[in-house]
Amino acid sequence: MRAATDIRRSRSRHLARTNRLRSLNSFSFGARSESDNSHFGLLLMSNEDTVKPGTGFDTHPHRDMEIVTWVLEGALVHHDSTGHNGIIHPGLAQRMTAGPGILHSEKNDSWTLTGDQEHADPVHFIQMWVLPDTAGVTPGYEQLDINAPLDQGGWVTLTSGMSKHSGARAISIRQKHAALHVARLHPAETVQAAAAPFVHLFVARGSISLEGSGALAQGDAARITGSEGQRISAGADGAELLMWEMDTTLSFR
Repeated sequence: MRAATDIRRSRSRHLARTNRLRSLNSFSFGARSESDNSHFGLLLMSNEDTVKPGTGFDTHPHRDMEIVTWVLEGALVHHDSTGHNGIIHPGLAQRMTAGPGILHSEKNDSWTLTGDQEHADPVHFIQMWVLPDTAGVTPGYEQLDINAPLDQGGWVTLTSGMSKHSGARAISIRQKHAALHVARLHPAETVQAAAAPFVHLFVARGSISLEGSGALAQGDAARITGSEGQRISAGADGAELLMWEMDTTLSFR
């Protein structure tokens, strides 16, 4: 496979806005159909959402999807129909397996009392969807705080279904051809992209320089086909990165 890098700037993402939500969509999503931007590798959705306090997503269904949520700021409260409840905060790896069907809600319940004043903070997060490798699996939920390994630098495997990551991943995913890695880089710290057929690199915070492609700012993404392990260097303010490593792509979209 010949190496190729497609840089997608933050401004090219579709902006959806309501009175409770600001959502930046990297891929064609919902009623908006773009046949040339339906996915990359196995990644079907990567939305950067900001939800106002006291609001969120009411109970709604999902089916046959692996849903990974990564919080950048604030706290997101999760409830689902299998009895799982959790508060997702920065540095917490979280995955929900929809299986044949699951109902869940996600809310920003961030109301904090300080002295005599009540402060409300938005919750800012990235939500990503990949198809499972097997349909109809048992619905499930998993979360784990990974702040400690993140603080040590370099890549941390947030979730993976690949056998080569079985001893290093924080949580599992029902997709044997995909893994998600995260890094919090100090200024000028360097890492390498995964060497894989498909790599999706997203700059969640800060800025980086990607070997062969130049500078990427916050919200920018690189879709790398035939990745050879390009060098990544953090900018002057550091960076927080999300990287999907994938062995294959969807063939029906």
